[in-house]
Amino acid sequence: MIASPPRRATGSLFGLAYGDALGLPTEFLTVAEIHHRYGPAGPRELTGDPALVTDDTQMALAVAWALRDAPEFTPEAVEPLLRQRFVAWSVSPDNDRAPGMTCLRACAGLARGVRWQEATQVNSKGCGANMRVTPVGLLDVDPDTLAGLAQLQAGLTHGHPTALAASELTAYAVRVLRDGVTVAELPEVLVGRAQGQRRTYHGDWLGDLWQRPGVDSPQEFVARGWDECVGALHRLVDALARPDDGGDPCRHTGEGWIAEEALATALYCAIRHADDPVTALARGATTAGDSDSIAALAGAFLGAAGGTAAWPTGWATRIEYADQLATLGDTWD
Repeated sequence: MIASPPRRATGSLFGLAYGDALGLPTEFLTVAEIHHRYGPAGPRELTGDPALVTDDTQMALAVAWALRDAPEFTPEAVEPLLRQRFVAWSVSPDNDRAPGMTCLRACAGLARGVRWQEATQVNSKGCGANMRVTPVGLLDVDPDTLAGLAQLQAGLTHGHPTALAASELTAYAVRVLRDGVTVAELPEVLVGRAQGQRRTYHGDWLGDLWQRPGVDSPQEFVARGWDECVGALHRLVDALARPDDGGDPCRHTGEGWIAEEALATALYCAIRHADDPVTALARGATTAGDSDSIAALAGAFLGAAGGTAAWPTGWATRIEYADQLATLGDTWD
Protein backbone atom coordinates (compact mmCIF):
# COMPACT_ATOMS: atom_id res chain seq x y z
CA MET A 1 0.00 0.00 0.00
CA ILE A 2 1.24 3.48 -0.87
CA ALA A 3 2.22 5.53 2.18
CA SER A 4 -0.36 8.16 3.05
CA PRO A 5 0.47 11.85 3.24
CA PRO A 6 -0.20 13.19 6.72
CA ARG A 7 -3.70 13.88 8.01
CA ARG A 8 -5.81 12.69 5.10
CA ALA A 9 -8.96 12.44 7.23
CA THR A 10 -8.52 16.00 8.42
CA GLY A 11 -7.77 17.14 4.88
CA SER A 12 -10.92 15.48 3.59
CA LEU A 13 -13.25 16.93 6.24
CA PHE A 14 -11.81 20.42 5.90
CA GLY A 15 -11.84 20.11 2.11
CA LEU A 16 -15.54 19.33 2.19
CA ALA A 17 -16.19 22.39 4.35
CA TYR A 18 -14.00 24.65 2.17
CA GLY A 19 -15.83 23.65 -1.00
CA ASP A 20 -19.15 24.08 0.76
CA ALA A 21 -18.21 27.58 1.91
CA LEU A 22 -17.04 28.65 -1.56
CA GLY A 23 -20.22 27.31 -3.12
CA LEU A 24 -22.63 28.76 -0.56
CA PRO A 25 -22.99 32.19 -2.20
CA THR A 26 -23.07 30.80 -5.76
CA GLU A 27 -25.55 27.93 -5.42
CA PHE A 28 -28.53 29.77 -6.88
CA LEU A 29 -26.63 31.99 -9.34
CA THR A 30 -26.11 31.51 -13.06
CA VAL A 31 -22.57 31.06 -14.32
CA ALA A 32 -22.74 34.54 -15.85
CA GLU A 33 -23.72 36.00 -12.48
CA ILE A 34 -20.88 34.12 -10.76
CA HIS A 35 -18.38 35.44 -13.31
CA HIS A 36 -19.70 38.97 -12.84
CA ARG A 37 -19.26 38.70 -9.08
CA TYR A 38 -15.97 36.76 -8.86
CA GLY A 39 -14.37 36.88 -12.29
CA PRO A 40 -13.90 33.97 -14.71
CA ALA A 41 -11.90 31.92 -12.18
CA GLY A 42 -14.81 31.82 -9.75
CA PRO A 43 -14.62 32.15 -5.94
CA ARG A 44 -11.16 31.29 -4.62
CA GLU A 45 -11.06 32.93 -1.19
CA LEU A 46 -12.97 32.22 2.00
CA THR A 47 -15.07 35.18 3.09
CA GLY A 48 -16.55 36.00 6.47
CA ASP A 49 -15.36 35.50 10.02
CA PRO A 50 -15.87 32.63 10.11
CA ALA A 51 -16.55 31.57 6.54
CA LEU A 52 -20.01 30.01 6.75
CA VAL A 53 -20.94 26.59 5.40
CA THR A 54 -24.28 25.07 4.45
CA ASP A 55 -26.36 22.11 5.55
CA ASP A 56 -23.91 19.92 3.58
CA THR A 57 -21.20 20.34 6.20
CA GLN A 58 -23.67 20.46 9.07
CA MET A 59 -25.09 17.08 8.12
CA ALA A 60 -21.66 15.61 7.44
CA LEU A 61 -20.76 16.59 11.00
CA ALA A 62 -23.96 14.91 12.22
CA VAL A 63 -22.91 11.68 10.49
CA ALA A 64 -19.36 12.02 11.80
CA TRP A 65 -20.38 12.47 15.43
CA ALA A 66 -22.81 9.56 15.22
CA LEU A 67 -20.02 7.35 13.92
CA ARG A 68 -17.57 8.56 16.54
CA ASP A 69 -20.06 7.85 19.32
CA ALA A 70 -21.05 4.40 18.04
CA PRO A 71 -19.86 1.57 20.33
CA GLU A 72 -19.76 -0.70 17.28
CA PHE A 73 -20.55 -0.36 13.59
CA THR A 74 -23.78 -2.31 13.41
CA PRO A 75 -27.20 -1.09 12.24
CA GLU A 76 -28.60 -1.54 15.75
CA ALA A 77 -25.89 0.69 17.24
CA VAL A 78 -25.62 3.32 14.53
CA GLU A 79 -29.22 3.96 13.45
CA PRO A 80 -30.38 5.50 16.76
CA LEU A 81 -27.33 7.77 16.83
CA LEU A 82 -27.87 8.92 13.25
CA ARG A 83 -31.54 9.52 14.01
CA GLN A 84 -30.68 11.57 17.08
CA ARG A 85 -28.12 13.69 15.23
CA PHE A 86 -30.35 14.25 12.20
CA VAL A 87 -33.32 15.29 14.30
CA ALA A 88 -31.13 17.63 16.37
CA TRP A 89 -29.85 19.22 13.16
CA SER A 90 -33.39 19.64 11.82
CA VAL A 91 -34.51 21.74 14.80
CA SER A 92 -31.24 23.61 15.37
CA PRO A 93 -31.35 27.42 15.04
CA ASP A 94 -28.23 27.08 12.89
CA ASN A 95 -30.24 25.08 10.35
CA ASP A 96 -30.92 28.22 8.32
CA ARG A 97 -28.83 27.54 5.20
CA ALA A 98 -31.57 26.56 2.73
CA PRO A 99 -31.84 22.95 3.94
CA GLY A 100 -33.32 20.38 1.57
CA MET A 101 -37.01 19.61 1.98
CA THR A 102 -36.39 15.88 1.62
CA CYS A 103 -34.19 15.91 4.71
CA LEU A 104 -36.61 18.06 6.67
CA ARG A 105 -39.62 15.89 5.85
CA ALA A 106 -37.77 12.69 6.70
CA CYS A 107 -36.41 14.17 9.93
CA ALA A 108 -39.94 15.10 10.98
CA GLY A 109 -40.86 11.45 10.71
CA LEU A 110 -37.73 10.36 12.52
CA ALA A 111 -38.56 12.80 15.32
CA ARG A 112 -41.96 11.12 15.73
CA GLY A 113 -40.19 7.83 16.31
CA VAL A 114 -41.49 5.97 13.27
CA ARG A 115 -39.34 3.34 11.62
CA TRP A 116 -36.82 4.99 9.37
CA GLN A 117 -38.01 2.91 6.42
CA GLU A 118 -41.34 4.71 6.81
CA ALA A 119 -39.90 8.15 7.54
CA THR A 120 -37.62 8.18 4.51
CA GLN A 121 -38.63 9.81 1.25
CA VAL A 122 -38.73 6.73 -0.94
CA ASN A 123 -38.66 8.50 -4.30
CA SER A 124 -35.84 10.93 -3.52
CA LYS A 125 -32.33 10.48 -4.84
CA GLY A 126 -31.25 14.03 -4.03
CA CYS A 127 -27.62 14.78 -3.32
CA GLY A 128 -28.49 15.25 0.35
CA ALA A 129 -27.83 11.51 0.55
CA ASN A 130 -24.17 11.70 -0.40
CA MET A 131 -23.15 15.27 0.41
CA ARG A 132 -22.80 14.11 4.04
CA VAL A 133 -21.31 10.62 3.64
CA THR A 134 -17.59 11.51 3.61
CA PRO A 135 -17.02 10.47 7.27
CA VAL A 136 -17.99 6.88 6.41
CA GLY A 137 -15.10 6.76 3.96
CA LEU A 138 -12.67 7.77 6.69
CA LEU A 139 -13.35 4.74 8.87
CA ASP A 140 -11.10 1.71 9.08
CA VAL A 141 -13.81 -0.82 8.29
CA ASP A 142 -14.24 -3.63 5.77
CA PRO A 143 -15.96 -2.83 2.44
CA ASP A 144 -19.26 -4.47 3.42
CA THR A 145 -19.49 -2.43 6.61
CA LEU A 146 -18.61 0.72 4.67
CA ALA A 147 -21.40 -0.10 2.23
CA GLY A 148 -23.91 -0.72 5.00
CA LEU A 149 -23.05 2.47 6.86
CA ALA A 150 -23.08 4.61 3.72
CA GLN A 151 -26.42 3.26 2.57
CA LEU A 152 -28.00 3.42 6.02
CA GLN A 153 -27.12 7.07 6.57
CA ALA A 154 -28.51 7.83 3.10
CA GLY A 155 -31.61 5.73 3.58
CA LEU A 156 -32.77 7.54 6.70
CA THR A 157 -33.83 10.43 4.48
CA HIS A 158 -33.42 9.36 0.83
CA GLY A 159 -34.95 5.98 0.09
CA HIS A 160 -34.32 5.79 -3.66
CA PRO A 161 -31.86 3.04 -4.69
CA THR A 162 -29.70 5.52 -6.60
CA ALA A 163 -29.26 7.58 -3.45
CA LEU A 164 -28.02 4.46 -1.68
CA ALA A 165 -25.63 3.45 -4.47
CA ALA A 166 -24.24 6.95 -5.01
CA SER A 167 -23.64 7.34 -1.29
CA GLU A 168 -21.72 4.09 -1.15
CA LEU A 169 -19.63 5.11 -4.17
CA THR A 170 -18.88 8.51 -2.64
CA ALA A 171 -17.70 6.95 0.61
CA TYR A 172 -15.78 4.28 -1.31
CA ALA A 173 -14.01 6.97 -3.33
CA VAL A 174 -12.87 8.70 -0.14
CA ARG A 175 -11.71 5.37 1.25
CA VAL A 176 -9.61 4.32 -1.75
CA LEU A 177 -8.10 7.78 -2.08
CA ARG A 178 -6.90 7.51 1.51
CA ASP A 179 -5.45 4.13 0.62
CA GLY A 180 -3.41 5.54 -2.26
CA VAL A 181 -5.56 5.30 -5.39
CA THR A 182 -5.01 8.40 -7.52
CA VAL A 183 -7.83 10.76 -8.40
CA ALA A 184 -7.39 9.94 -12.10
CA GLU A 185 -7.97 6.25 -11.39
CA LEU A 186 -11.30 6.80 -9.63
CA PRO A 187 -13.70 6.44 -12.59
CA GLU A 188 -12.42 2.96 -13.44
CA VAL A 189 -12.30 1.92 -9.77
CA LEU A 190 -15.83 3.17 -9.11
CA VAL A 191 -17.32 1.57 -12.23
CA GLY A 192 -15.78 -1.72 -11.13
CA ARG A 193 -17.23 -1.33 -7.64
CA ALA A 194 -20.67 -0.50 -9.04
CA GLN A 195 -20.71 -3.45 -11.41
CA GLY A 196 -19.58 -5.79 -8.65
CA GLN A 197 -22.30 -4.60 -6.27
CA ARG A 198 -25.13 -4.38 -8.81
CA ARG A 199 -27.37 -7.00 -7.21
CA THR A 200 -26.12 -6.83 -3.62
CA TYR A 201 -28.84 -5.75 -1.22
CA HIS A 202 -27.62 -5.20 2.34
CA GLY A 203 -30.73 -6.47 4.06
CA ASP A 204 -29.18 -6.46 7.53
CA TRP A 205 -28.71 -2.71 7.16
CA LEU A 206 -31.73 -1.77 5.02
CA GLY A 207 -34.43 -4.15 6.23
CA ASP A 208 -37.55 -4.04 4.07
CA LEU A 209 -36.77 -0.72 2.38
CA TRP A 210 -36.93 -2.44 -1.02
CA GLN A 211 -40.59 -3.45 -0.65
CA ARG A 212 -42.67 -1.10 -2.74
CA PRO A 213 -45.13 -1.37 -5.65
CA GLY A 214 -43.62 -2.59 -8.91
CA VAL A 215 -40.53 -4.13 -7.31
CA ASP A 216 -40.35 -7.91 -7.18
CA SER A 217 -37.07 -8.47 -5.32
CA PRO A 218 -34.40 -6.61 -3.34
CA GLN A 219 -31.93 -7.37 -6.14
CA GLU A 220 -34.17 -5.70 -8.71
CA PHE A 221 -34.59 -2.70 -6.41
CA VAL A 222 -30.90 -2.08 -5.83
CA ALA A 223 -29.79 -2.82 -9.42
CA ARG A 224 -31.65 0.24 -10.65
CA GLY A 225 -29.56 2.47 -8.43
CA TRP A 226 -26.27 0.97 -9.50
CA ASP A 227 -27.25 1.17 -13.18
CA GLU A 228 -28.00 4.87 -12.88
CA CYS A 229 -24.67 5.47 -11.16
CA VAL A 230 -22.79 3.56 -13.86
CA GLY A 231 -24.54 5.69 -16.46
CA ALA A 232 -23.36 8.86 -14.69
CA LEU A 233 -19.81 7.50 -14.44
CA HIS A 234 -19.78 6.66 -18.14
CA ARG A 235 -20.80 10.24 -18.92
CA LEU A 236 -17.91 11.35 -16.73
CA VAL A 237 -15.45 9.16 -18.62
CA ASP A 238 -16.73 10.51 -21.94
CA ALA A 239 -16.38 14.10 -20.72
CA LEU A 240 -12.84 13.53 -19.49
CA ALA A 241 -11.88 12.10 -22.88
CA ARG A 242 -12.69 15.43 -24.53
CA PRO A 243 -10.64 18.63 -24.21
CA ASP A 244 -11.60 20.80 -21.26
CA ASP A 245 -13.24 23.99 -22.48
CA GLY A 246 -13.10 25.54 -19.00
CA GLY A 247 -16.87 25.98 -18.88
CA ASP A 248 -19.59 24.78 -16.56
CA PRO A 249 -18.88 21.11 -15.76
CA CYS A 250 -22.58 20.52 -15.24
CA ARG A 251 -23.03 20.58 -19.01
CA HIS A 252 -21.17 17.27 -19.16
CA THR A 253 -22.21 15.37 -16.04
CA GLY A 254 -25.37 17.01 -14.72
CA GLU A 255 -26.27 19.80 -12.34
CA GLY A 256 -25.73 17.83 -9.16
CA TRP A 257 -29.13 18.19 -7.55
CA ILE A 258 -29.41 14.40 -7.63
CA ALA A 259 -26.93 12.06 -6.02
CA GLU A 260 -25.30 10.37 -9.00
CA GLU A 261 -24.81 13.72 -10.77
CA ALA A 262 -23.29 15.34 -7.68
CA LEU A 263 -20.79 12.49 -7.53
CA ALA A 264 -19.92 12.61 -11.23
CA THR A 265 -19.62 16.39 -11.47
CA ALA A 266 -17.52 16.62 -8.32
CA LEU A 267 -15.25 13.94 -9.73
CA TYR A 268 -14.96 15.89 -12.97
CA CYS A 269 -13.76 18.97 -11.08
CA ALA A 270 -11.39 16.96 -8.88
CA ILE A 271 -9.84 15.04 -11.77
CA ARG A 272 -9.48 18.04 -14.06
CA HIS A 273 -7.71 20.01 -11.34
CA ALA A 274 -6.07 17.31 -9.24
CA ASP A 275 -2.84 19.33 -9.06
CA ASP A 276 -4.59 22.55 -8.00
CA PRO A 277 -7.23 21.75 -5.36
CA VAL A 278 -8.36 25.35 -4.84
CA THR A 279 -9.07 25.62 -8.56
CA ALA A 280 -11.07 22.39 -8.32
CA LEU A 281 -13.22 23.93 -5.60
CA ALA A 282 -13.65 27.14 -7.58
CA ARG A 283 -14.65 25.13 -10.65
CA GLY A 284 -17.23 23.24 -8.63
CA ALA A 285 -18.57 26.49 -7.19
CA THR A 286 -18.89 28.04 -10.65
CA THR A 287 -21.80 26.07 -12.02
CA ALA A 288 -25.45 26.49 -12.85
CA GLY A 289 -26.20 23.56 -10.55
CA ASP A 290 -25.83 22.62 -6.91
CA SER A 291 -22.52 24.43 -6.55
CA ASP A 292 -21.98 23.98 -2.83
CA SER A 293 -22.53 20.22 -2.91
CA ILE A 294 -20.38 19.75 -6.01
CA ALA A 295 -17.52 21.81 -4.58
CA ALA A 296 -17.88 20.14 -1.17
CA LEU A 297 -17.50 16.65 -2.62
CA ALA A 298 -14.59 17.74 -4.81
CA GLY A 299 -12.93 19.05 -1.65
CA ALA A 300 -13.58 15.83 0.24
CA PHE A 301 -11.95 13.82 -2.56
CA LEU A 302 -8.87 16.00 -2.97
CA GLY A 303 -8.42 16.34 0.79
CA ALA A 304 -8.51 12.56 1.12
CA ALA A 305 -5.89 12.32 -1.63
CA GLY A 306 -3.56 15.08 -0.47
CA GLY A 307 -4.22 15.57 3.21
CA THR A 308 -4.14 18.95 4.87
CA ALA A 309 -1.27 20.02 2.59
CA ALA A 310 -3.82 20.33 -0.23
CA TRP A 311 -5.29 23.50 1.30
CA PRO A 312 -4.04 27.03 1.98
CA THR A 313 -2.45 27.23 5.40
CA GLY A 314 -4.60 29.97 6.83
CA TRP A 315 -7.97 28.50 5.93
CA ALA A 316 -8.20 26.03 8.82
CA THR A 317 -8.77 28.79 11.39
CA ARG A 318 -11.28 30.67 9.25
CA ILE A 319 -13.90 28.05 8.47
CA GLU A 320 -17.08 27.57 10.49
CA TYR A 321 -17.05 24.49 12.77
CA ALA A 322 -13.23 24.38 12.58
CA ASP A 323 -12.98 22.94 16.07
CA GLN A 324 -15.34 20.07 15.29
CA LEU A 325 -13.66 19.34 11.96
CA ALA A 326 -10.24 19.22 13.65
CA THR A 327 -11.42 16.99 16.50
CA LEU A 328 -13.06 14.53 14.13
CA GLY A 329 -10.14 14.58 11.74
CA ASP A 330 -7.77 13.75 14.59
CA THR A 331 -10.01 10.82 15.50
CA TRP A 332 -9.46 9.12 12.15
CA ASP A 333 -5.95 10.26 11.20
